[in-house]
Amino acid sequence: MFVTLQIILDICNMHDAIVSHIKSYVHPSDKDLQTFSGALNRIDVTKGNFLLRPGTQVLHEYFVIRGCLMAYYLDDRGHKHIIQFAVENWWIGDFDAFYNQISSKLYIEAIENSQLLSINYHKLQSIYEEAPIFERYFRILTTNAFISQRKRILSSLEKNAKERYLEFCSSYPNIEDRVPNYQIANYLGVSAESLSRIRTRLKR
Repeated sequence: MFVTLQIILDICNMHDAIVSHIKSYVHPSDKDLQTFSGALNRIDVTKGNFLLRPGTQVLHEYFVIRGCLMAYYLDDRGHKHIIQFAVENWWIGDFDAFYNQISSKLYIEAIENSQLLSINYHKLQSIYEEAPIFERYFRILTTNAFISQRKRILSSLEKNAKERYLEFCSSYPNIEDRVPNYQIANYLGVSAESLSRIRTRLKR
């Protein structure tokens, strides 16, 4: 009985989290929300396991209910380049592969045990027809992601490592307590030693 009740509570909490996120961008009707919620599936990913690997057909995007994940790619020399972290209330996926229906180029790995909600590409296209407000919702998210990527590129060209780290902390509050120093350094494009010195100076 307790286990069943806990499952019901978990489902309610997941629903509340994504509904709050949606309503922060658009104003869907209850019917629209019911249509969208009915297409979501719960996914659990254990720390260290992969949600996605290169060469995979990408049929889903993922909303983070609990946990932390990172998306990265490996270059021809096998060097890792982290392009995104995702924590609670963030969407994560290989968005290029998802929207263009091509094979993934990214790895998505769970840094913590994570609980996600997934949306299928084909179901999403149907939702756009039935509840067009969600086309606006995802268009806003895609536009914001593009702007964030452009800002990150300009930041890497114009700002020093300390300024980039402070921007990172603003985008990902408290994530430095959840992600190893060397992974944050990778994301920022600096050495782990340099980042350690920056963090030490900021604590003084």
